[in-house]
Amino acid sequence: MRIKRALAAALAAVVVMAVPASASAKDLIGSGSVAAQPVYEALFKAYEKKHKGVHFIYTANGGNAGVQDVQQGRSMFAGQARPPLPSDAGTIYIKMYLDGLCIDVNQSNSLKNITISNLASIYLGNTVNWGDVPGSNKNTTISPVGRDTNGGTYNFFLQAVLNNKPPSSNVNALTADGLVINAVKNDDDAIGYAGLAWQNGVKAVKVNGVPCAASQIKSLHYPLSRFIWLVLPQTSPNRQVQKFADWARTSGKAAKVITKAGGVPAFNK
Repeated sequence: MRIKRALAAALAAVVVMAVPASASAKDLIGSGSVAAQPVYEALFKAYEKKHKGVHFIYTANGGNAGVQDVQQGRSMFAGQARPPLPSDAGTIYIKMYLDGLCIDVNQSNSLKNITISNLASIYLGNTVNWGDVPGSNKNTTISPVGRDTNGGTYNFFLQAVLNNKPPSSNVNALTADGLVINAVKNDDDAIGYAGLAWQNGVKAVKVNGVPCAASQIKSLHYPLSRFIWLVLPQTSPNRQVQKFADWARTSGKAAKVITKAGGVPAFNK
């Protein structure tokens, strides 16, 4: 009898260890995109007010890491800032709203516009001095800042700007959009990229002559416009998460939340 009780206690301990300490039966556990975090957290808060008892727990560990969490059963859903890849087997991608990947420089930089080709040359290490970038009025060494490989934003930048070539070793790879923004704020020679919701205290330059603005992203005229996705497991997705996705994609209230948080509604009426 004592042995049975000991085994039961051990099994209970394992179950407790497998679930976050704060989790309950109605907690919806997700992880993933840092770029999407401000908008998703605003949507979670609005949805929780509307649906008492539902509670979201979201860890912003990067879109690629979040998809792996879904694949391995650690998360019920993930936020993602890039389209699906073959490595995402066993998942379903749902388009939630639009975002723009803004190209940011320090406020002291005179640069107003950059072409995709010039941007690629900087991040591939072929252009290393601001004197070779038209419009910067600088002649100092460029300090490029980007995202690490855990972020879906890293893959989006690879596809949209670098033609799937790896960035140069001189690129400072950081774990979050907010860290990229801070690096650009604090370095007169820096250039970086971050989602629309993270623009604060830096200067977003035009890309191919088009500003990183909601109106240009909505029309997909901005060259680095992209969808933010919700990723679910292909087998037995959580019904409550699916209901949230439907509300966030279609509700007029959700559209206002998305806009206020720095996203661009794509489907809401």
